[in-house]
Amino acid sequence: MGYKDPEILALINEEKLLPQYYLRDLFNFRDVNQHIESKISVPGKNGSQFVVILRRNLINTLDFSVILSVAKPLSNQIFILRRYNGKSHPHYNRIEKTLFYDFHIHEATERYQSLGMHPESNAYPTDRYTNFEEAIFCLLSDCSFKKPDDQQQELFH
Repeated sequence: MGYKDPEILALINEEKLLPQYYLRDLFNFRDVNQHIESKISVPGKNGSQFVVILRRNLINTLDFSVILSVAKPLSNQIFILRRYNGKSHPHYNRIEKTLFYDFHIHEATERYQSLGMHPESNAYPTDRYTNFEEAIFCLLSDCSFKKPDDQQQELFH
């Protein structure tokens, strides 16, 4: 198993220090099959190493994922904490037996891991974003990211 619920919450709440040119780096896409993708590493204030992954389909603009993951210590693997998905497919929560077709946010849970499923298999619909760019800003807002300007202001207080 990966992480327990309190550990997942602590990782999401850990302050993440965005690099100076994070927007340039985030939007530095490369082609991967029928998608474009980018990744940036972001250090956490408590020493965790996070990876933000952006993925968007080149044909269907509603097919995208905005992902927050954490690098597993002493490993080359990542653990997905949150995934902000588009509205390109229905989503079914296997434990709750709920089905919906909407923009949705996946969250890692101990419960899904314990049943051998992907940690972030659980999801809920959202109306907080309606496109790829808005989903990026939701992730940055929800998951304790600190922009370079905010970091510098702290130095003077």
